[in-house]
Amino acid sequence: MLAGCARSARQSVGTPAVPVLAWHPSRLVASPTVPNVLIATDADWIHAEVDAALADKETTVLRVRAGRDVFPAVAEHEPALVVLDLQIGNMGGLATFLHLQQEAEDGRLPAVPVLMLLDRPADVPMTRRVGTEGWLIKPLDAFRLRKAARALLDGGTFHEPSGLVPTI
Repeated sequence: MLAGCARSARQSVGTPAVPVLAWHPSRLVASPTVPNVLIATDADWIHAEVDAALADKETTVLRVRAGRDVFPAVAEHEPALVVLDLQIGNMGGLATFLHLQQEAEDGRLPAVPVLMLLDRPADVPMTRRVGTEGWLIKPLDAFRLRKAARALLDGGTFHEPSGLVPTI
């Protein structure tokens, strides 16, 4: 099992020494069918938003709370989508994305689309520079999360406009 994984608030929590995967029952609101989604965030509200938007009876939502825990989770569970919060405790979302990209290029991890959750429009230029497949600017909502997830799962990109002048 993975260090840093957590159960949903609707399930009993295991002991801290025994990491637990988060699985969520079906929702009333339809969402894209995604076998596994991995979210890396230390913010409970972000996890709740992604869970509410993407989880259903065919979807397993896994959560890690630290960037360093993303790599073993991707290797073990091969998620269809990784959602990275820009601000993750010990290893930020951009560093985690770059490491995932390098591991996939070297064949040590499967390539997986990444949706980056940005704090503000000013974060877009650096996110654009590193080449993430998609990003959303907080605050989040279920409609935008589903739309971005569907675009990435269909092999495309999802780059939310920032209102900033593009950089060359």
